[in-house]
Amino acid sequence: MIVSVPERIAWRPLDQPVSRTTHGVFPMRISTLLFVSTLILLCAAAAGHARQDIDRKLIQVIKQHGLSGDPSLGRLLPSIEDPIAKLGKLLFFSKSLGGDMDTACVSCHHPALGGADRLSLSVGVAADKPEVLGPGRKHSATGFFYDGGPTVPRNSPSTFNIALWDRALFHDGRVESLSSARLANGTGGPIRTPDAPLDSVDPEAGNNLVAAQARFPVTSPEEMRGFTFEEGEPNDRVRAELASRLAHIVWPAELPKSSWLDEFRAAFQRPAAAAEELITFNNIAFAIGEYERSQRFVDTPWRRYVKGDRGAISHAAKAGALLFFTDYSRGGFNCAACHSGDFFTDEEFHVLATPQIGRGKGDDNGFTATDDFGRERVTGDAADRYAFRTPTLVNVALTAPYGHAGAYATLEAVIQHHLRPIRSIYSYDFRQLGPNIQTQDMFLNTGLAGVKLIQEILAGRSPLRPRNATETQISRVAAFLQTLTDACAASRECLSPWIAGDSDPDPDGLRLVALDGEGGEL
Repeated sequence: MIVSVPERIAWRPLDQPVSRTTHGVFPMRISTLLFVSTLILLCAAAAGHARQDIDRKLIQVIKQHGLSGDPSLGRLLPSIEDPIAKLGKLLFFSKSLGGDMDTACVSCHHPALGGADRLSLSVGVAADKPEVLGPGRKHSATGFFYDGGPTVPRNSPSTFNIALWDRALFHDGRVESLSSARLANGTGGPIRTPDAPLDSVDPEAGNNLVAAQARFPVTSPEEMRGFTFEEGEPNDRVRAELASRLAHIVWPAELPKSSWLDEFRAAFQRPAAAAEELITFNNIAFAIGEYERSQRFVDTPWRRYVKGDRGAISHAAKAGALLFFTDYSRGGFNCAACHSGDFFTDEEFHVLATPQIGRGKGDDNGFTATDDFGRERVTGDAADRYAFRTPTLVNVALTAPYGHAGAYATLEAVIQHHLRPIRSIYSYDFRQLGPNIQTQDMFLNTGLAGVKLIQEILAGRSPLRPRNATETQISRVAAFLQTLTDACAASRECLSPWIAGDSDPDPDGLRLVALDGEGGEL
């Protein structure tokens, strides 16, 4: 728009009369105000049209992908108020399930830490201060295999929404549903675990994936078992001894006290059952699983937007959503090729080549013995080397650091890795890591994963395609990912029902009262 203003009109005080005879126009002040007002209206109209246009495009995307906004639809999940889930909470917070009684499930999966621990790599057994969780938790110098760094070779996955996985749990999928139908919740079908041969059913796995995975942290020397408890004995013996410990029937008694039988009788509604009959590890795993399955946090701003609330997310987040769902050929980031559906995962295994830091899984790649072969460790197939399960993005803003080894501290950094993975490896910023993390073999191990990724891309087996992006585009996608956060999952007060406290029984006096790195209670 061009506005012509006669040059002969001069500025005057507002209270001074102005002649209207000069070309018959309004005073300059009034003309300027009209121009500015018109410009504001035009800008507002343009912005309104832009908002309507981006909403129209997103509505089409939502329909195209068949999204409901709620990945828990159609699933029957326990409440945290259910008796067995409440028993599971007590077990989850008790150090009595740690072989050396210095760790609990919650040591690596605290609700106030996003259902994980906010560490790149966890410190399980032999922490210098067992009650300290999250940043500030360190391996004791007197612990086995001390090297100053963390002891667990992979990033701790969140327990939030764990019940929404249908195919497999753990980064490498070693607890897996063998049902071709992948029954909702991973329930009711045959389940394979590390205790069974490949493609064979584990008869002790229980009736859902979550109960099955609850059987394994207690058997890991680095996570909970320790290096001397039932040394050399198989997993079943470890579990049986832990159940006997809780039942208080070992001699001499390992626990200072135990009222676990009362808790199990109440939860399973079997008031006359004997300890040996009721306190079994199958029941322990089932109760822990029900507690974890009750952690349903899906009430997100994105869900409200999908349901019709167009003001639930910002314009930047909407622009990020379009980049997220749009494929490469139309200028998008193609994220939904793997992070698909309402749970934002295809539950498949892909090579991403995020930096391999830490101790690794002990896999020998010909150059180092600190590598992690990922899915190949489960299948034995070299074609699966360096492939890891696609993580869900629901509540992803609460679960940093990112990657199977927790190499990236921010959403922006891990988004950039997806766009330019090889460049991200060789320009990796080690300053984002906590102190003492083992990095000496990072470039060798990750370089080999990068070679495998390039092979996958060239063969058309990888959905990734390197592309450039601006900082603004990356920040917009990060803004969209922030909208996948349930406000309750970010609130200590809202999470209190899932955190064992003073109002809950402490059956053995070994509850882990979690502290942060500065000594305050989580």
